[in-house]
Amino acid sequence: MKQPFETVVELHGTTVLRVCRALLGVHDADDAWSETFLAAMRAYPDLPESANLEAWLVTIARRKAIDVHRAAKRDPLPVEELPEVPTALGIPGAEDTDLWETVGRLPEKQRQAITFRYLVGMSYAEIAAIVGGTVDAARRASADGVKNLRRTYPGARPQSGLAKGARS
Repeated sequence: MKQPFETVVELHGTTVLRVCRALLGVHDADDAWSETFLAAMRAYPDLPESANLEAWLVTIARRKAIDVHRAAKRDPLPVEELPEVPTALGIPGAEDTDLWETVGRLPEKQRQAITFRYLVGMSYAEIAAIVGGTVDAARRASADGVKNLRRTYPGARPQSGLAKGARS
């Protein structure tokens, strides 16, 4: 018969904490320890009675430590001083905010078709797969969106400020 999970925590909690501290350091170890036992508690009912509990828990702890390391790579790095003005780098059409405000007011399907076609460069078949409908409907939504842009935004052209070389 399996022992209660509380007993497992009492018997192996110190070992798991040591593993977490060795892999992560003191600051992140407590969170990894908690995550380890939460994951173990969920899986414990299905664990065979013959399983080596300590090895099983150490494996979970090691994986939780890897998760912490991966998450840390995605965290922003602190800097001494923030820039005064936000950068427009990576923001398509940032130099023409009026155009993108006009695009934002288009009906949803037209806005999506324009964005996927001219900003991302997707084919009408790819657009239809994403937004639903047929290739002809995607083509029509794009054409209607361009027509509406030309009517509401003087001088707007399908390739103006948008990705070149969209595939058909």
